[in-house]
Amino acid sequence: MKINDEARTKLLDTLNGLSDEKLNWKASEDKWSIRQALEHLYLMGGGVAKTIQSQLTKGETHDTPDKPIEWTVDHSTKVEVPDFAKLGDSFAVAAELKDKLKASHALLLQLEDTTPKEQLKERSYPHPAFGDMSLDQWIPFVGYHELRHIEQIQDVIEAMKAAK
Repeated sequence: MKINDEARTKLLDTLNGLSDEKLNWKASEDKWSIRQALEHLYLMGGGVAKTIQSQLTKGETHDTPDKPIEWTVDHSTKVEVPDFAKLGDSFAVAAELKDKLKASHALLLQLEDTTPKEQLKERSYPHPAFGDMSLDQWIPFVGYHELRHIEQIQDVIEAMKAAK
């Protein structure tokens, strides 16, 4: 969870000093707000945790080669958002968003701490871009995915400054 913890620290640092209004600001209709990026992150983290739990109980065991999940940070390549991580349009406040991010992060940490590594390595679940990925790789994938969206959030912050 090292990459996940590093990403989370960077994310929270990036959010420091942003008002609820700025979190919900959109540069245009076809761009995400920071709130939407944060919502996507906690939905993905929670969805990945639930998928891991499910695959641990009913997934088949097989050998899955490691994937280059560090490529996830490159946000020039678009990936379709899974249905469970689709975004809403309602206004949200920073405290609520941070609580939901904290809960999804804690669930992943608990899974990693309580599940033998061999079980995570021997089961997999398909990723839309990487194909079958071991459950062991899905945990750090969440951290790389968060780093990807931190860049997106920084772009929104820059667009906000330019719009003034």
